[in-house]
Amino acid sequence: MIGEVSLYGIYFPPLLLLALLAFGMSRLCSKLLALTGFYRHVWHPALFDFSLFVMVLGSLVFIGSNWF
Repeated sequence: MIGEVSLYGIYFPPLLLLALLAFGMSRLCSKLLALTGFYRHVWHPALFDFSLFVMVLGSLVFIGSNWF
């Protein structure tokens, strides 16, 4: 992950864009899990949400490491 991504002349680090994408994806997964009642079995929902974000971000970085 070397270099920057240019959006309309503004340069962003790729990790920032991947983190924003991971945040949206983890929020969507969190909403879907809440609708199914999964959070009744989770001890600490905030820690679970944070770990879900870290796992999604790690997956996106692993998948996108060859693209940037």
